[in-house]
Amino acid sequence: MKQIFESENISFVEITEELIDDYLMMVNDIENVGRYIGERTEPLTMEQEREWVQKKIREKGPYFSMIEKKSGDFIGNIEFMDVHDGIGELGIAITAAKQNMGYGKEAIRTLVDYGKNVLKLKRMFLKAFPYNARALHVYKECGFVEYDHNGTDIFMEIPEQ
Repeated sequence: MKQIFESENISFVEITEELIDDYLMMVNDIENVGRYIGERTEPLTMEQEREWVQKKIREKGPYFSMIEKKSGDFIGNIEFMDVHDGIGELGIAITAAKQNMGYGKEAIRTLVDYGKNVLKLKRMFLKAFPYNARALHVYKECGFVEYDHNGTDIFMEIPEQ
């Protein structure tokens, strides 16, 4: 796995087929992860996950898997989706075993810094389900503020500095 950057406790590596089993286990944990990714209620197949990984690898976008430095364990994935014209949408998923350990906050702050300093993004935003209270709390702690909402999503962004 090729490390792209790091934070205190996390190595951010390229998306890789080596981690497909970890990815699949994470997204198929419907209760703790999957329901927050497009409100999925059905597990994905190995073939669907492999297609997703291959697509991400082909796109060569700012998509990263997170590896715990201390143990080498898979933490989750974080990315900027649909980057264009200096704008990127942040997305993050953390495996249930690594939730509530501070990795989300550390990862988001690190990716926001990467977005500003490396990708030169002018605007970073995200959307979250209103029932994902834990994620909304973390996003606010990382500097995101709500700018809109509809019946399905809450939209948040980092204010211009």
